[in-house]
Amino acid sequence: MLRLGTREFPPDSFGIMAVLNRTPDSFFDRGATYGFDTALDAADTAVAEGADIVDVGGVKAGPGDEVGVAEEISRVADLVAAIRERHPTIPISVDTWRCEVADVVAQAGADLINDTWGGVDPRLAEVAAAYGIGLVCAHAGGLTPRTRPHRVAYDDVAEAMTSHVIALAERAVAVGVEPERILVDPAHDFGKNTWHSLELTRRLGELVTTGWPVLVAVSNKDFIGETLGQPVPERGVGTIATLAVLAWQGARVFRMHDVRSTRQALAAVAALR
Repeated sequence: MLRLGTREFPPDSFGIMAVLNRTPDSFFDRGATYGFDTALDAADTAVAEGADIVDVGGVKAGPGDEVGVAEEISRVADLVAAIRERHPTIPISVDTWRCEVADVVAQAGADLINDTWGGVDPRLAEVAAAYGIGLVCAHAGGLTPRTRPHRVAYDDVAEAMTSHVIALAERAVAVGVEPERILVDPAHDFGKNTWHSLELTRRLGELVTTGWPVLVAVSNKDFIGETLGQPVPERGVGTIATLAVLAWQGARVFRMHDVRSTRQALAAVAALR
């Protein structure tokens, strides 16, 4: 059983994690939800459309302007508190690799720390344990946050990813994070080229068989665009196709921009399965 906040996700159920970027330079929405009121309205819309989790991010994943700890906190902490006030039971996730940010947003009402950079700050697990909240354990190939891979290579990318995230999950349990509040994420495109991300998509079942609930974040990503020859605004169909492949293999939580289409696609996969 996966538990986030007061919400339980039974085995074989699907959960949608809505992306909410409080950044001026997101690769997808180009700052459309950077303003506080706009971001809060977007959270309301995501919940109304069927999101099970709202994931708030204050720093663009890719290279860009420097964002310090204080600035990141100013972008996300008050928004987390406002979403919590409006939606008392919705699980709230915060996408950060910094323990200082994790500590503040946990106090503001976050239920999950989404560490997409693969444990570069091991204190994140200790923060999650201290507040009794969840943690996403991801694989980024050892990259420094906000950098892109250059000629990255693995003997076996699926094996390297699986061993890394399982080690992070086991360490999190060892420092006190409740096992039912941990997810693992192959982190498509983080520390990987398109071939690697496609390989992880084909072989996701290997990660699923470890027993840890799997989160996937593939929405409009570069590996989909490069595979299909599509710019960011035209990657929606490819995203849904990729989502279906991953859902069929057993992924549990899907970090997506388009909640409505994701809900429909997952309902179709569930019915077909």
